[in-house]
Amino acid sequence: MTATAAPLFDTTAVLARFDLDGVHSGTYVDGEGWGPIEGRDVIEALCPADGEIVGHVAASTADDLERITAAAVETQKKWQMVPAPRRGQFVRRIGQLIEENLDALAAIVCLDTGKSTMEAKSELRESIDMSTLAAGQARMMYGYTQQSQRVEHRMYDQYLPLGVVGIISAYNFPANVWAQNGFLAAIAGNTVIWKPSPKVPLTAIALTQLVNQAAREFDAEGVFSLLIPADETISEQLVADTRVALVSFTGSTGVGRRVASVVGSTLGRRYQLECSGNNGCIVDETADLAQAAKAIAFGAVGTTGQRCTSTRRVIAHTSIVDELVELMARAFDQVTIGDPRDPDTLVGPLIDEKAVHDYVTVLNEAKADGATVVYGGNVLDRPGLYVEPAIVTGVQPDFAIAQEETFVPIVSVLTYDTLDEAIEIHNGVAQGLASGMHSTNLHNIETFLSARGSDCGIVRINMGTTGADVGAAFGGEKETGGGRTAGSDAWKTFARRQSVCVNFGGGTAWDTRISL
Repeated sequence: MTATAAPLFDTTAVLARFDLDGVHSGTYVDGEGWGPIEGRDVIEALCPADGEIVGHVAASTADDLERITAAAVETQKKWQMVPAPRRGQFVRRIGQLIEENLDALAAIVCLDTGKSTMEAKSELRESIDMSTLAAGQARMMYGYTQQSQRVEHRMYDQYLPLGVVGIISAYNFPANVWAQNGFLAAIAGNTVIWKPSPKVPLTAIALTQLVNQAAREFDAEGVFSLLIPADETISEQLVADTRVALVSFTGSTGVGRRVASVVGSTLGRRYQLECSGNNGCIVDETADLAQAAKAIAFGAVGTTGQRCTSTRRVIAHTSIVDELVELMARAFDQVTIGDPRDPDTLVGPLIDEKAVHDYVTVLNEAKADGATVVYGGNVLDRPGLYVEPAIVTGVQPDFAIAQEETFVPIVSVLTYDTLDEAIEIHNGVAQGLASGMHSTNLHNIETFLSARGSDCGIVRINMGTTGADVGAAFGGEKETGGGRTAGSDAWKTFARRQSVCVNFGGGTAWDTRISL
């Protein structure tokens, strides 16, 4: 289904609200403010809903990066001494400002990414929730007290700031990836350099404006900086800079390998990776198939399949696969595709022409391998970058469509006869982010949750593979990179651990040997 209705917001008014109706700097440096516009490459912000240029951003340069990094180092020396609860209050204030500007910010996300306004608001609400979690965590960055083997000594460990944290985020979640990483980095006493995807520059600028407002209120100018270069060599310089203690990267496995190699070559620095996900969902013979079909539809089609946790593979028991595919098709039929500014739209466009090309290529290769496209599979003939969600059956585990992350709304259906076979198919890919199972069989569920079950960082039972609860650690294994952000104890990624021993008794180990 396609959606057509009056737009939900006035594009010109929304852009003007964040001073994005002209050329805006993509650089924010502590002590200098927004960088210059003249003499810079200009990044054109294209709205994937209609291909129109909705903004212009003056790109950051290598000189900008040097000034940003030097300023971040100096600011961090002061920020690390601010009490952690105060740092948390600052982060919470950022969340409050996002909430106060939710509708306008959602419109900016919509223009940047092509997400429906409903999805854009959902992402921003997760960012708000992340600010609340981080603010509370700022009072609970606990270390353990241990029992010393020495007489009259106290021993414990504590977590201290790392220094400067670089965040390189992808286009699909232009707010939340930054929030998950940046808010934890800030409460831990670090300063943050944010390098967002140049495909979605407007969201980063709008959020930085709100951050600056909060910073003025809390005397926290320079905790967050912004860098939007047009040239990826500048991003490589950020990764290689030894003054940046941790690099958090979200994106492809190929680039993730490069980040790990460069950062790891300088011992003591850290990287936090969230790379590809080729997420599978097992549906067994006891599953509620209607529930499974709806969850799979949301997981495969939501955000136009452009989530790292999108459902890519359905591994269905042979006895129920035909009925499940029929229900999936019926669920897909009810998804409205259209301009994200239309109130009836559930799913918007892909991000760019390359994504559309990838969609066509994946389907053609799958058909050449012997699979069958039983639903969708067409590029829509209308302005913008719209495609139909696709269901592909007859997929074998070794097909490229089953082995590679397809960052488009395509779901492959594979079949199995035994649970061991299903788990082998599920785990037989290089990626290890999110996984799922639909079942009412306790044995099957608990086996999938056991050590010989899912090898992913996230497991969901009787629900979709997508969606993040901020209270849980987010991330995955294998080629996904192994990093964790968001809740649980993920905050420790952004701090250094220190073991402490205090002698309060006055004695020393050589008291019986040395007399002074």
